[in-house]
Amino acid sequence: MFSIQLVQFVLGIAALILLHELGHFIAARLLNVEVEEFGIGFPPRIVKLFEYKGTSYSLNWLPLGGFVRPKGENDPDVPGGLAAASPWVRLGVLFAGPAMNLLIGVILGVILFYSLGDPIQDKVITNYIDPGTPAAEAGMQAGDLFIAVNGQEIDSTAKLQELISQNLGTPTEIEYQRGDHIFVVTLTPRAEWPEGQGPMGIGITNPTQPVNVGTAIRRGVEATFGYVRALLLLPVRLLQGQASPQEGRLLGYKGMFDIYRSLQSPLWFFMAISISLGIINLFPIPALDGGRIMLTLPEILIRRRIPAQYENMIHMVGFALLIMLLIYINLQDFLNPIQLP
Repeated sequence: MFSIQLVQFVLGIAALILLHELGHFIAARLLNVEVEEFGIGFPPRIVKLFEYKGTSYSLNWLPLGGFVRPKGENDPDVPGGLAAASPWVRLGVLFAGPAMNLLIGVILGVILFYSLGDPIQDKVITNYIDPGTPAAEAGMQAGDLFIAVNGQEIDSTAKLQELISQNLGTPTEIEYQRGDHIFVVTLTPRAEWPEGQGPMGIGITNPTQPVNVGTAIRRGVEATFGYVRALLLLPVRLLQGQASPQEGRLLGYKGMFDIYRSLQSPLWFFMAISISLGIINLFPIPALDGGRIMLTLPEILIRRRIPAQYENMIHMVGFALLIMLLIYINLQDFLNPIQLP
């Protein structure tokens, strides 16, 4: 099981990165920017697959995505290259990669809502029961619908969590429905519990209802932009103390894989990762698409271009710092593993 999950994780991440590069590639071709190479995986090269319209297509050894090498990417003196193109063309090529990731996020969201249905937000059910826990000993099963806790109606997952947290270590009356039958049991939510469990030893979720294609498209778009909004507001929430440092922590490959293994739906994970790739790449960080976009804007706003040698130096330093940050983040995944709920 572990090896299958690892292969799925690696292939999924690689596909999202490759699609990001495909966005750059398609935009470059549409905007008449010559592309020297489109690589599947990262060098060293295994084999050159073929050449078409001046572009070499290659297969490379490191299966973590891919790359696009536009002609004259950093040299404005190369005719037909990216750096020699107008600023609007360069912006189009730069925006296309993140835009592709956001589009993939929407598509995955649509597939999820169409296949799994639309969550009914005011209903809460159990999706698993851990053996030997208070809920298991009380006879609860996966699929049970919560009605009330100590007589208070349950109309959201937050309401259930709040009521349970208020009654840790205290006998608590749980009313739930299974099929056409209503049950009332008394159990005691644990004040302390094993890692990976909770006070009652259950997982909770919302039941779903089938949706048509139109509704799935609308909900997929809403979910994508809701996630974008949450991602952009996270730094503000951290500064205001509304989010924990753990929630705002950057993760490397191991941390992402730990989360991937804990989820029931891989599509939710890859939807979130695709959207995150799109947004983070738009941050004004040198060497990322957002950094290149920021250094292109002066040419439009004030009609003056930043000299190529300065721009290349900024990206070189930014890339070195980015690599060091990635090494640090990935080391932290091993030295200080993420604590999953």
